[in-house]
Amino acid sequence: MTKKVSKRIGFPVPPANVAAVFSTYPPPARARALALRKLVFECAAADERIGPLTETLKWGEPAYLTDATKAGTTVRLGWKAARPEFCSIFVNCKTSLVDEWRAMYGDSLALIGNREILLPIKGRLPVAEISHCLKMALTYHAEKSRC
Repeated sequence: MTKKVSKRIGFPVPPANVAAVFSTYPPPARARALALRKLVFECAAADERIGPLTETLKWGEPAYLTDATKAGTTVRLGWKAARPEFCSIFVNCKTSLVDEWRAMYGDSLALIGNREILLPIKGRLPVAEISHCLKMALTYHAEKSRC
């Protein structure tokens, strides 16, 4: 499900159902979620093992899958009215990713349980840390198979 690339932004135009979800977010949350989406696609473009991403909805949230290569685990982006000041990045709770991130970034990222990075919608986005976490998620199975 590769989508048409917008020449203006250089990233795939989201499928209509995904764009509809983003449109329900308040403007500050939408801006943060779209910045996270951009990082997901930048990470995928920077590592040939990841391949093209499938952008869809999982549990009603934008989700990014490595269907073509099976290199990684699903990454979901979320915003909830119950926590309006935050956006989240979710990964499968059966991976070891959040524990690994906690060991590396426990002092700088809010890591919730075994599946979530909680990010304030205001302030500086920790791009280097988030990009590293996204790359680890999008190559999770490829890296596991090398061990």
